[in-house]
Amino acid sequence: MPRQPIPIPHRVESLSVLDANGNLDRELEPEISEDDLRRLYKYLVSARMLDERCFKMQRQGRIGTYAPTRGQEAASLGIAYVLTPDDWMVPSFRESAAMLWRGWSMERMFLYWGGHELGTTPPEGVNDTPIAVPVASQCSYGPGIAWGLKLRRQGRICAAFVGDGGTSEGDFHEGMNFAGVYQLPYIQVVQNNHWAISLPRYKQTASPTIAQKAIAYGFDAIQVDGNDLLAVIVAMREAAEKARTGGGPTLIEAVTYRLGVHTTADDPKKYRDEKEVEEWLPRDPIPRFRKYLHTKGVLNDQQDQAILDEIKAELDAATKSYEEYKVDPLGFFHHMYSEMTPELIAQKAELEAYLSGHEPAQDKTERYSRVL
Repeated sequence: MPRQPIPIPHRVESLSVLDANGNLDRELEPEISEDDLRRLYKYLVSARMLDERCFKMQRQGRIGTYAPTRGQEAASLGIAYVLTPDDWMVPSFRESAAMLWRGWSMERMFLYWGGHELGTTPPEGVNDTPIAVPVASQCSYGPGIAWGLKLRRQGRICAAFVGDGGTSEGDFHEGMNFAGVYQLPYIQVVQNNHWAISLPRYKQTASPTIAQKAIAYGFDAIQVDGNDLLAVIVAMREAAEKARTGGGPTLIEAVTYRLGVHTTADDPKKYRDEKEVEEWLPRDPIPRFRKYLHTKGVLNDQQDQAILDEIKAELDAATKSYEEYKVDPLGFFHHMYSEMTPELIAQKAELEAYLSGHEPAQDKTERYSRVL
């Protein structure tokens, strides 16, 4: 028998609406109100200024280790813009623009990176999961949420984020397979920033794109310019409509670039040529979108400055509120069990006494035998 080509129904496309200089392909321009365009710009800049503030605060010892988002703001904001409040969003750890749009306050973001429990708690009424640092773990529970949404038949969808490094983890492939088999209302977003800490993208996979991996799991994919906010919105609108109407999942590969360090514990100069970074600087999503808005007559210099001033005031207020936040040192005793065990009751009493300056005088051997 002669060899026969296997028909594969699924497609992979590439999309860009704005070029690197902010020039528009009018045929692909999405319909977005002028008010929304200005709001989107504000959130792009808010995420950038929050990022800069967090970086400085980490260097000053005012928050813990921080993962910058500089250069990747459009890749998450475009996704969040299309989601409704009833939909679910599952972030990784570089989605601050999306989280701000979804209702997370700057103060809560500071609290997360400062190590406070409240920072991991989604705001009331926000259908998001907390930041996920364990790489690709969210690719397992994201499809789980989508499965629940499908069973409820309410037309709601779930979008989950992962980096290109996370696509080398088993969780990513298990989640993709599950989403494909059950045709879930799910969008898997890959922020391909070209670096998994110090490992370049070409050393992670031999496939020309990450998007094409969706074909193996039985659904469509699209590769977008992740630094082009309009392209991300167009791709997400198509994927969301398909998911809501029973068409199954989509993989969106947002091609972007990590302009800064992986985290503040990292030094990319040890493994990355700075010339590569310089080549990506002109593709920064904020100047491109700003030029588009100015050309369209939606934003002028005066409005731009007013937005910057407003964001700075919000940042200053959030920083002050974060640094005045009072932590209950006894709070963690209450969140392990519905009723505290005798050991925890004893330990709490001991800590209370210590904090009040009246530490019990028991022998240390007796004291610690209670928990052994």
